[in-house]
Amino acid sequence: MTSIQDPPVPPSAPPTRHPVLRLTDSLARALDSLADTPAWAMSPADQREALVTVRSQRARLEELELRVLVAADRNQIGEDAGATSTPAWLADQTLAPRATCFRELRLAEALDEEFDTTRRALSAGEIDIERAAVIVHAVSALTDEHDDLPAGVQHAGEAHLLELARRYDAPRLRQLGKRLFEVVCPEAADEAEGRTLAEEEKRARRLAHLSLRDNGDGTSDGRFRLPTLHAELLKKALEALTSPRRLGEGRMDPETGRRLAQSTLLGHGFMELLERHLDLTSMPSSHGSPFTLVVTIELDALMSGLGVAAVETGCRISAGEARRLACKAGIIPMVLGGESVPLDLGRERRIFSKHQKIALDHIYRGCAVSNCDRPPSWAEYHHEHPWHQGGRTDLNRGIPLCPSHHSMADHPDSWNMKRRSDGGVRFNRRT
Repeated sequence: MTSIQDPPVPPSAPPTRHPVLRLTDSLARALDSLADTPAWAMSPADQREALVTVRSQRARLEELELRVLVAADRNQIGEDAGATSTPAWLADQTLAPRATCFRELRLAEALDEEFDTTRRALSAGEIDIERAAVIVHAVSALTDEHDDLPAGVQHAGEAHLLELARRYDAPRLRQLGKRLFEVVCPEAADEAEGRTLAEEEKRARRLAHLSLRDNGDGTSDGRFRLPTLHAELLKKALEALTSPRRLGEGRMDPETGRRLAQSTLLGHGFMELLERHLDLTSMPSSHGSPFTLVVTIELDALMSGLGVAAVETGCRISAGEARRLACKAGIIPMVLGGESVPLDLGRERRIFSKHQKIALDHIYRGCAVSNCDRPPSWAEYHHEHPWHQGGRTDLNRGIPLCPSHHSMADHPDSWNMKRRSDGGVRFNRRT
């Protein structure tokens, strides 16, 4: 008798792996294959391309991680392990700081719920996670502080900062974000910011302190807290005393021949400031300083004491504070709308004047090269068209350059210098 058997059961297909996990699998394999690849074997052109591209792709991966994080939190993935929250579970699994995990979750929620345009820019690698966080914080602070803003302000503020984020790094973007109110409500911005700055200045003066402790070994330690304006006065003085052109070989350790750390050089500059540039015999009647700081202010604001002034270092102060400082030695007011010092000297002088240098420092805030961060105190002043070839010593023909870039400008056979649309310059080596 023939028995009837059931047909064989085909093996079940393996479950389809989620695309995100397929990405991480392939990424892990790709990185494994590069573990022993020597980066030094890359050409300089390949290294330049790789550094920019890898950083952009890292931003895209961080956006993906945030997207998964906010979804995981909604699924309460840490419950099965007894974790009190998703960030607590993630910190335990990865040994990342808990504060970091909680901060990332807050950013992920904001990007998912209110800042989709910023999230998409991060996902495309156009900005990094730091700049995304700055945008979220600045726009949220604006809407939290002002509850009577017109509709659409949040989206307008986000779009404005996102455009700036494609041109500026996170610290500069953070500074610009503090002035977002000027963009969304310009008619009331100066008055509102002036009030805020005046309160901050009053609080900063109240909190200012300095303490010194003798260590008993020939050294002393100290701590201080100063208003930002006065801290930048100190910083500008120390940068002037420790610029490379001034110190020369003094930047090197005489015992090891190695370059001294910048913090050590600033310490030496501080000692020189105290030893050589304070007139102790005339204090407290002497209010002078061998260093200058330029404060730009509208004439009406200077006269009324209402509004905002801008310090060349980027610090903004109230008009009242600027008016108080205007008569001090070491503080030069650049009054807009008032009488000015002539700044175009033509062929009569070869060297730029003091006031031209002040104006150039205010315009460029340091070396004019777009990828250089050297401060104004390091600047040397270059004629865009050489003076010995008929060039004029006019303000719009002057370019502040750090010593290294000034050397490049003086060797046009090796370096090509081009003006950018924003007035800055860029160098390319001639081939």
